[in-house]
Amino acid sequence: MNTTVEAYGVKAVERPKIEATKKLDLSGIEGQQIVRSETKLVLKTHKETFKKLADM
Repeated sequence: MNTTVEAYGVKAVERPKIEATKKLDLSGIEGQQIVRSETKLVLKTHKETFKKLADM
């Protein structure tokens, strides 16, 4: 349990672990399209982060 929040006066509570309910099949043409679109989104969203990492 995360007791760090208790330093701020908030009581830490136990949360249930949520299991995934769907299986995602990334094989085939549809899977490739999903991977491409998600990759483009991540690259667009975190453009500055990737730029800083590349300059290191």
